[in-house]
Amino acid sequence: MTLPSVDDLKSQAKRLRSALSDKGALTHGQTLDLVARQYGYRDWNTLFAAKGNQPDLTLAVGDRVCGAYLKQDFAGEVLSVSRLGPNGGLKLTIAFDEPVDVVSFDSFSAYRHRVTANVDADGVSPAKTSDGAPHMRIRKAF
Repeated sequence: MTLPSVDDLKSQAKRLRSALSDKGALTHGQTLDLVARQYGYRDWNTLFAAKGNQPDLTLAVGDRVCGAYLKQDFAGEVLSVSRLGPNGGLKLTIAFDEPVDVVSFDSFSAYRHRVTANVDADGVSPAKTSDGAPHMRIRKAF
């Protein structure tokens, strides 16, 4: 099973604590332990250690993904994937199902059928457009 990010797990614990507040006072640590048990771990520390050793984004050749490339939505297939160091970053080549127009001018178009991009462990490209948007953002792997 792929675990959510640590931030998502902590948010889940906060929501659980809030939902159970009328049933009696639970500490944040107790709710973290409850969340860990939901994922099959003995306690929060064990879950956190397991999550720290697991990349957030795991993809393989042939996987289907969707997201945005240069602010244009896409769906496509992973053609190649390689790990970029120990921090979970990936270099991906994706073939789009439908070509993506990477130019924002009405009078000109440039379509991409296949792109290669680096993404971090959350599926977000460190490279950004001039207005600060990431070049690529993987929203879902399926």
